[in-house]
Amino acid sequence: MVQTWYALFLLSIASFRLTRLIVYDQITSFIRRPFHEEIEETGPDGTVETYIQIKGKGLRHWIGELLSCYWCTGIWCAALLYLLWCLAPRIAEPAVLILAIAGIGSVIETVVRRILD
Repeated sequence: MVQTWYALFLLSIASFRLTRLIVYDQITSFIRRPFHEEIEETGPDGTVETYIQIKGKGLRHWIGELLSCYWCTGIWCAALLYLLWCLAPRIAEPAVLILAIAGIGSVIETVVRRILD
């Protein structure tokens, strides 16, 4: 059980970062590749937009839908981190701390970019 606001904060930021890692980051594209096909279209003004087409049917399609939805994947990431926190705290704590630090760093980077742009 999450017993402090600090633990809740860490788990929340770690869940945010893990979800973004799975759904958006290039480093985890190998996880999404069996379930998504990325389609690039170039507009008349030269801008390139990337669309995702879900592959397959049944379970494969369901997983593809899950991996394309930030909110859906976020629920599963939060559940996984919380279960790990409760069942294996010695493993969970370093993983959660690393993800939380990376999550806070990504928020800071986003704020700094917006200020400087």
